Amino acid sequence: MSRLLAAVLTMAVAAALAVGAALGIVALLDATPAQPNTPLITYENAAGQGQ
Repeated sequence: MSRLLAAVLTMAVAAALAVGAALGIVALLDATPAQPNTPLITYENAAGQGQ
């Protein structure tokens, strides 16, 4: 009986850790970046040039 209880408790703790890790990853992915996402290279509009 003791081994069965230990196995059930281990599974419950493992499941709780997995859910916590999943929620943490989702929270990290949903966080806004500290730096704005601006492009390093910009191209000028070529409309009207050379035509």
